Amino acid sequence: VAATNRVDVLDPALLRPGRFDRRVNIDLPDRSDRLAILKVHFNKKPLEVSVDLDALAAKTAGSSGADLANITNESAIVAARNNRKTIIQSDVTAAFEKVAIGPERKSKVMNDNDKEMTAYHEAGHALVGHVLPDSDMVHKVTIIPRGGTGG
Repeated sequence: VAATNRVDVLDPALLRPGRFDRRVNIDLPDRSDRLAILKVHFNKKPLEVSVDLDALAAKTAGSSGADLANITNESAIVAARNNRKTIIQSDVTAAFEKVAIGPERKSKVMNDNDKEMTAYHEAGHALVGHVLPDSDMVHKVTIIPRGGTGG
């Protein structure tokens, strides 16, 4: 039995006729599946009743079950770092941003010109995202770099 998300890295001997004749592709979860996965992972975590898991499921399109588990665990870590015994919406939002985009790079120093150019660039993303009919709602606009992004 072999499991991989990259068939091209399997040994050719495994792919000869008569070996592994069946391939089962498992798609990423849809919105209702993501909500169910989030409920399972948040089940034993102290979650405030005001936290909107349906909204989180909506904005995590393209996330795997492992990504969603990371968001739940990171939410608990954020809450603990802020000396809270329960997870609130801002903890979930911070965790989502960290898992989806990457951690904040607070150490990156930008001069005023770079900040201004980044602000124009990010404002352009926000405007286009706002006016396109089928795009997701603009969640946040910032010039603070995260992961590989400039803002």
